[in-house]
Amino acid sequence: MKPIGLDSSAGAESRRERISQLVEANGRASVAQLSQLLSVSEATVRKDLAVLESEGRLLRTHGGATAGRPQGAGMRSRSELAFEVRERLQVAEKAAIGRAAADLVKDGDSIALDASTTALHVARNLTSRRELTVLTNGIRIAAELAGLPGITVLMPGGVLRWEAFSLVGEWGDAILSRVHIQTAFVGAVGFTLDQGLTDVNAGEAEFKRLLIEAAREVVAVIDHSKWDRVAFTTFCPTERLDLVITDMAAPADMVDALQGRGIEVRTVDVGDLLR
Repeated sequence: MKPIGLDSSAGAESRRERISQLVEANGRASVAQLSQLLSVSEATVRKDLAVLESEGRLLRTHGGATAGRPQGAGMRSRSELAFEVRERLQVAEKAAIGRAAADLVKDGDSIALDASTTALHVARNLTSRRELTVLTNGIRIAAELAGLPGITVLMPGGVLRWEAFSLVGEWGDAILSRVHIQTAFVGAVGFTLDQGLTDVNAGEAEFKRLLIEAAREVVAVIDHSKWDRVAFTTFCPTERLDLVITDMAAPADMVDALQGRGIEVRTVDVGDLLR
């Protein structure tokens, strides 16, 4: 990381401005890096990051911060949010959706999970399954299921993307062309009736296309913030969907229109998690 004219004697406001510049210039920064560059304690850096986040100038992550500002109902960076930031958004909705999706999975199934944060919640509800095969390009998902006696995890090779903790690339073709997947559970950055499920990253979208081609059924796991939103590229047209699992805040008119096309929609009640 390249320092931007740091001065150890700067006051709090000046120091925070420089922190903001560093994070913006580099895309992300750790507390340890900022502490060393600014010659202040890590506790001071954490307080500064909290202030800067409250002002909408960056987003705190585990151990640091990433560039990004709140926009509309959710927070987004210029292209896509890092996994650890997205993991903090719509947590209750994703947890409820993940539980409902996992209820569809039976012992002996072969399923696919993409690298989305909602798919991670699906994985967290699969730990008691037996003779289950899970194909995923999500490193966090693979780690969640690794070592469980009843679950076999398959991962394709590929290029590591830190933004999603995922593996993408042409290496996935070798596995996906040889397996039979009963159900693919996929998240999305956006979903509209005309454009289907969309993503901001072409490599991620291509892997999801391969998952969908290999799967008998496709289940979209998307919270309300993804509806009526279009990202860079479509990886699943609407007519390919068999089921959409979402929360009760999803737009009613779109839900009705989707059901009118013969696609099942299940809405989960976040309050059920508290009962």
